[in-house]
Amino acid sequence: MNDFDVGRRIDKGKFGHVYLVRCRRTQMICAMKILSKRKAINTKVERQVEREVTIQYNLRHANILRLFAYFYDRKKIYLVLEYAAKGDLYKHMRRQQPPRFREPVAAYYMSQICRAVQYLHKQCVIHRDIKPENMLLTLDNVVKLADFGWSVHCPQSSRRETFCGTLDYIAPEVVDSEKYDFGVDIWGIGVLLYELVAGVPPFDIEGEMKASTYRRIRTVEYTFPKHMSSDARDLIRGFLQRSAELRTQLEDALAHAWMQRIEKDPT
Repeated sequence: MNDFDVGRRIDKGKFGHVYLVRCRRTQMICAMKILSKRKAINTKVERQVEREVTIQYNLRHANILRLFAYFYDRKKIYLVLEYAAKGDLYKHMRRQQPPRFREPVAAYYMSQICRAVQYLHKQCVIHRDIKPENMLLTLDNVVKLADFGWSVHCPQSSRRETFCGTLDYIAPEVVDSEKYDFGVDIWGIGVLLYELVAGVPPFDIEGEMKASTYRRIRTVEYTFPKHMSSDARDLIRGFLQRSAELRTQLEDALAHAWMQRIEKDPT
């Protein structure tokens, strides 16, 4: 810790806080995530934290938040992360009027997200928690995929059974406790695209119980808002297929007509 000047707290998490810091040697501004060992042990997520650190530390992509360094002492774990000054995509979306992105702006962000996940899958990593809160923005509007707490590295076999993720984004095969693979991230990208353009996720209706959301996910039951273009609808349908094998692959998504509507300067 003597290598850093610690500034204000910029985020609060379940197991600790995130601070703005400056490296004394390089003068580089970073984010430092400080995790409590005791809380991690009490909630039995030690393996999850270890996996998060190991995976993120070895990733190198323009649209993935860089983990520069990590260290620990008797009580805490310290992660030195790339700083994305604009915060997460969800908060950025809610500040719009109405609280959603225009389609060319959404396409600008989605193209970066698709490339990040495409890189992950080539590295045999499943993210398993795609959502706008885990997409951070730099001052230059570069998307940085973050939070690898649920990620898994699977070089031998991509088949997994762990029930994890965020309710609105969970794929049908996870809901039904089936084995799954990289397809859960493709499903998550479809839900994300819908939410960025519609302002709300497709399967959650405010005030209803979890069971209702799970039922709609299982049956892929959702409707499109009137303002959504036919190209956006077509791409979302491709992502949100009940069968993971039928979902649009990221390479094809990046070549889709909707993705060509990118607005280069979303500010």
